[in-house]
Amino acid sequence: MVNTVLQTIQACDMLQKGDSVVVALSGGADSVSLLHCLYSIKEQYDLTLHACHVNHGIRGAEADRDEQFCKILCEKYHIPLHTKYFDVPQLAKKYKISEELCGREVRGSYYIQLFCSLHAKIATAHTMSDNAETLLFNLTRGAALKGSSGIPATRGGYLIRPLIHCTREQVERYCAENALEYVTDSTNLTDDYTRNKIRHHVVPALKELNPRFEEAISRFCESQNLLKEYMDMRGGTLINKAQVNTQTNSALRADVLLGAHPAELLNALELYCNYPGHETKALPLETRHLSLLLNILQNGGAVDLGYGWTAVCKQGLLRMVKKEKPCKMYPIPLTESFAFLYHYKKVEVRFDDSKSELKDLVFRNRQPGDRFTFAKRSLTKPLRKALNEKRIPDEERDSLLLLCQGSTVLWCEGLGYSQQGEALVSSAGLTIEFKYRTPNK
Repeated sequence: MVNTVLQTIQACDMLQKGDSVVVALSGGADSVSLLHCLYSIKEQYDLTLHACHVNHGIRGAEADRDEQFCKILCEKYHIPLHTKYFDVPQLAKKYKISEELCGREVRGSYYIQLFCSLHAKIATAHTMSDNAETLLFNLTRGAALKGSSGIPATRGGYLIRPLIHCTREQVERYCAENALEYVTDSTNLTDDYTRNKIRHHVVPALKELNPRFEEAISRFCESQNLLKEYMDMRGGTLINKAQVNTQTNSALRADVLLGAHPAELLNALELYCNYPGHETKALPLETRHLSLLLNILQNGGAVDLGYGWTAVCKQGLLRMVKKEKPCKMYPIPLTESFAFLYHYKKVEVRFDDSKSELKDLVFRNRQPGDRFTFAKRSLTKPLRKALNEKRIPDEERDSLLLLCQGSTVLWCEGLGYSQQGEALVSSAGLTIEFKYRTPNK
């Protein structure tokens, strides 16, 4: 199996000499064999190895046992272990998603944290068997091109899957040959989760038709990935062509999208909604979502895509809107420059009020009673009417960021500086640089 892993690493350019790698370690056979494989080639690639373990807060004492097992295993190999606890049942209820999906989401976010903090690649123990199960799972939910590509060998330049060309049977045989102990997650033995039903009932039936079913699925996914790469290129070109910059965000022209070939259009929509530029997380779109998106492109309206995201098509423009919780008051420091992140926006501020009597300036969302004075006209209006005048879409208004003193708006995203804000630009050197990411980056 080590030879297969090495061939996969080389073919997919997963590792370079001197890399740091974090192994996602559950304690099961797959992740234990992955840790052992990478440890066996550590010298060959001059690797710095870490491991991480996520406790999902689901299985009580059994989960604690798994974490302890991982600690002992990593001590044996002198590999640093990073652990994290998530209350997945509570999070799943909060976000109204399944515990299975929630577990994947929290693991993914934790991997990104480790990638950033350790400057290390993340190695997960997905196998060829997992890939087959994932494809079947996606197809039952009406997957589009992305879902029919299965599990990619690498993702985002930081996540690698060295076991993706190994079957579960090969992994278990490797553990036996090398006397590797591992733990078994009791939830994998039940049919409580959709993936387990596929693993226990669907895959065995398909293997009766083709004993090398998993290899066949792997070849199919590789061809789909090639097609996806090409379509992503075409979809990205269409997004660039359709993109316009509004006062508060970027949007896509519906007429340009609808003028494209249906295959390019669907791929562009999937790209735009999966990576809207507002965050790193991809939205799990299904074919039904794409059908609804096509409908609003033609007729206007909105589609709830989950995770607080809504696609809205109004006045011929398609945009992604995130339902925001009101931001906390963010006091502006005295006599210093600073920056902060507000969702997908980076705000850079310079302000020196050492000679000014204005105090208690805060960044926040809009509130009842806010008023905005247009600088060139010396005309004061309720903020709502000022936003109407500039045609800021209703669905974006609650998430706009404001700089205020009391109910006086000094600066508003989409409107710019008010008359009072312009005065601070002159007297106190106030500058606010507001940066967005474009939807296709």
